[in-house]
Amino acid sequence: MMDWLRWLHDSGHVADLVVAVIVLEGVGLIWLHRRVGRPGWPWRMVLALIPGAALVMALGAALRGADWMWVGAWLLVSLGVHLTDMWVRWRR
Repeated sequence: MMDWLRWLHDSGHVADLVVAVIVLEGVGLIWLHRRVGRPGWPWRMVLALIPGAALVMALGAALRGADWMWVGAWLLVSLGVHLTDMWVRWRR
């Protein structure tokens, strides 16, 4: 029973699974946004999801033993989008 959990962790695929859940959440939020009839693109929701996905990608890169530059690049993507999201929210 626990062998597949160990494999999921050791292979780094746990990060892929979490990113897939985040993508499904984004698709669901966009669908819900359109379903309730709000106009425009729900970009604020996407800005809120991207930093978390980038952090999980950094985790996946670290679990797979990727070069430190890949881990750092994903962390920088997360920071950049998070700061953009905070700037957009602060302006409101």
